[in-house]
Amino acid sequence: MTPEQFSSAVLRWYDVHGRKDLPWQQNITPYRVWVSEIMLQQTQVSTVLGYFDRFMSALPTVRDLAEAPEDEVLHLWTGLGYYTRARNLQKTAQIIMRDHGGEFPRNVEALTELPGIGRSTAGAIASLSMGVRAPILDGNVKRVLARYVAQEGYPGEPKVARQLWAVAERFLPAERFNHYTQAMMDLGATLCTRSKPTCLLCPVQSGCEAHLLGLEIRYPIAKPRKELPQKRTLMPMLASRDGAILLYRRPSTGLWGGLWSLPELDDLDALAALAEQHQLQLGEHRQLDGLTHTFSHFQLAIEPWLIEVDGVPGFVAEADWLWYNLATPPRLGLAAPVKKLLKRAADALHTGEMA
Repeated sequence: MTPEQFSSAVLRWYDVHGRKDLPWQQNITPYRVWVSEIMLQQTQVSTVLGYFDRFMSALPTVRDLAEAPEDEVLHLWTGLGYYTRARNLQKTAQIIMRDHGGEFPRNVEALTELPGIGRSTAGAIASLSMGVRAPILDGNVKRVLARYVAQEGYPGEPKVARQLWAVAERFLPAERFNHYTQAMMDLGATLCTRSKPTCLLCPVQSGCEAHLLGLEIRYPIAKPRKELPQKRTLMPMLASRDGAILLYRRPSTGLWGGLWSLPELDDLDALAALAEQHQLQLGEHRQLDGLTHTFSHFQLAIEPWLIEVDGVPGFVAEADWLWYNLATPPRLGLAAPVKKLLKRAADALHTGEMA
């Protein structure tokens, strides 16, 4: 297939089978497309749907996002993971309001200067919402093109990435590029899937090198695997008499940056110092089922303990600590495993298992 034949086949398929009813495809604006693209990084469409609707209801404009409390933004993001995305969203919104009069820059180069917006995300914003011809190379499109040309090498390597970007540019049509961009994302999400591609229904399978070789699953070439190191931490859930758990806000940078979390200790011997810091008397201890949380570069084994305390839960000495009321929880950004552990604590306290 020539590039023109390729794009024409993709667009014909899109007209019949493409997704046209996703929330961010309605009332299209750069803001809505941008938020959806950031949410869709490393996250499936089915997961993003509910998050996108809640986010737009709470923060419908770039000004609303720029002026929102950080805790509100992180609360709306809780469960999506990769929380740097949420913090960069707000940083970018503030820059757009401060430096661009509340309007998104209308070219890819200027968009990529904003926090959290890479070349592919910038291309999607420009193509889908601004009428600017720009290629994209997100995970779905990368998979389609890597298979179509049987691209050797791991796409994360700069040389391989440059080769795939050249393919993306070559196949991008001069017209209807916004529909083509959406179509390529849809192809990767619905037909050219990672493990079980539906090649017989693919509009470009007749020219796909990977399909002709019978090696669809080989492409794109996977990143060389490394065994993830293991780390362990003990997380005490200090529970007051009225059902509140002591949390602290993590530093704005680093792991779970800016989110509220449970204290982390090496062992139970360190509990005494924590209790003294907050003027608490330790009561009954109970170990809950542990859980393992996998990050991109290591696995964290969490050993949770539910511990009754007596003290003054209405007061904490430091601003970065608070008592989290399980019955009427405040709107805060919580690390995903902490959210699970708080649910377990609530269940244990509700059933009276600490009694």
